[in-house]
Amino acid sequence: MKYKLLQTIVLNRDLAEQGLRKGDLGAVVQIYEPDGLEVEFVSASGKTEALVTLKESDVRAVADGDLIAVRRLDRTA
Repeated sequence: MKYKLLQTIVLNRDLAEQGLRKGDLGAVVQIYEPDGLEVEFVSASGKTEALVTLKESDVRAVADGDLIAVRRLDRTA
């Protein structure tokens, strides 16, 4: 699937080094051909918590059945 700039995505896997978990929401802020994405993950208050380069297979589009939840970011993992 091809993503668009500023599209909201869902993380497909844990990224322990950034404290991110599968299911976290991010926004595509850069696209690298053929299948790279720079994704920004922000806290509920709007602070950037992580900016990571991922492959398209590391994320998926938001689905109608997805529920948004809030959790504490744990960087100790």
